[in-house]
Amino acid sequence: MSQRAEIDDTYAEAFRSIYAEVLITARDRVWLGHALNAVTGNASSSILCDCEAGLDRYLDSDATPDHRPGAVVQFHVPRFHKDRDKRLERALLVRLSQNVLTCPTTACFNLLDEPTFFKLGRKIAFFGDGHQFRAERSGRKVWVIPILSGEFVLDRRFGYRDGLMGGNLWFMGASPDAALLAAERAAHAASEMPGVILPFPGGVASSGSKAGSRYKFAIASTYEAYCPTLRDKLGEKSKVPPGVAAIQEIIINGRDLPTIAKATQAAIAASMETPGLVKISAGNYGGRLGKSFVYLRPENQPV
Repeated sequence: MSQRAEIDDTYAEAFRSIYAEVLITARDRVWLGHALNAVTGNASSSILCDCEAGLDRYLDSDATPDHRPGAVVQFHVPRFHKDRDKRLERALLVRLSQNVLTCPTTACFNLLDEPTFFKLGRKIAFFGDGHQFRAERSGRKVWVIPILSGEFVLDRRFGYRDGLMGGNLWFMGASPDAALLAAERAAHAASEMPGVILPFPGGVASSGSKAGSRYKFAIASTYEAYCPTLRDKLGEKSKVPPGVAAIQEIIINGRDLPTIAKATQAAIAASMETPGLVKISAGNYGGRLGKSFVYLRPENQPV
C-alpha cells in the first residue's frame, strides 16, 4: 500500500486578475503547437512578464468556428495594477500580432462575449497597409489581412473579465526527483481541468518567491525560509520540514475560485501517493496579497 504525503491544513492565497480567453486555430496540431509555444512564451510570472498566459484546453475541429483544430489560451494581468486594462490590451496586441499572425495557417477568435472588450482586430489589421478588409467568415464579424501565404482572419473584438491568479501548491520531497515527480503529476491533473492555466514551464515553478526583497529595485525574491540548502544557515528561521530535500511548486490561474479549487483537488489527488513525497502545502501571505483562499483540505473550502 502506498504511503500518502501529509496534506497541510492551509490555503493558497489567490488574487484578482482581468483576463482574456482567445481561441487559436490552425491547419493541424503541429502548427497549432507552434503558435501556442510562441504566444505563451515569456509569460510565466507577472513579476517581470507582461502577462501570465497558458493553454487552457484543446478543441476538436467540430467545436471551432472554422472547423479546424483549436486551442484556448488565457492571458492574465493582476487587477491591482491601475493601468491593468492597458497592460492586458498591450500584451494581447503584441502576442496575437507577433506570435499568431506570423505562424502559418493560424486564425484567432474571441471566446468572451463581455461588455468590456478591446478592438484588437482593427489594430492588428493595420498590418494590411490599407488592403485589410472587414468580412463575415464562419458566421463571425472579422478582419481579414492579406499575407504572403494567403489571409489571416481574426475577430474584431476580444472581451475580457475578472479572473483569479496565484492558486498554488508546494510539493516537498525527500529527494529532488520525488518533489519534481509529484509536481509533474499534479500539473498534468490540474491542466486537465477546463478553465485554468498553469503558466510556468511544464506547469512547474522551481523557484517559488515571496513579495519584496532586501534590494529596493526588486519586487520579489527567493523565499529563503523554504530553500532546503539554507536550512543550516537560517537555523530556526528555516521553515523546511525535516526530511525535505527539495520543494517544487505549481501555479494555477483561472476563471474563478470554484474552478481553481477543483483543479487544486485534482492535483492533490494525483500527486499525494508519489514515492518520496513528504508533504503538500501552499503559499500565502495571511490575506495581504489576495482575498480568495483555495484550501488544501476540501472540507475547509466554502461552498
